[in-house]
Amino acid sequence: MTRSVLVVDDEPHIVRSLEFLMGQAGYQVRVAVDGEQALQAIEDQRPDLILLDLMIPKRDGYEVCQVVRDNPAWRDIHIIMLTAKGQEADRERGIEVGADDYITKPFSTRDLVEKVRGVLEPEAS
Repeated sequence: MTRSVLVVDDEPHIVRSLEFLMGQAGYQVRVAVDGEQALQAIEDQRPDLILLDLMIPKRDGYEVCQVVRDNPAWRDIHIIMLTAKGQEADRERGIEVGADDYITKPFSTRDLVEKVRGVLEPEAS
């Protein structure tokens, strides 16, 4: 069964590159450009993992993460925050609201794919 990744980011070039990268790695990829779209996408078809930017319109990444973690049916969805906010306080808050990992932009595409694989395919790592 193909694992699915929901990319949540409002920067078109980042969305395109993540879509390509995750597709090349063999994952089914969907995209949301704001917090409301992200929650609707999760409701429509539950992903295995969310790559979540913090600074998105309508509901920020912290709020989306908190909503996901508060829903028992979604609690086991993996969340990797992928953001330009690199302060330790931002990272701590991300982990506090339930992110599995926190990666700052710019990021190594190879490292990101390895992290995603490690989360979605632990037996292969």
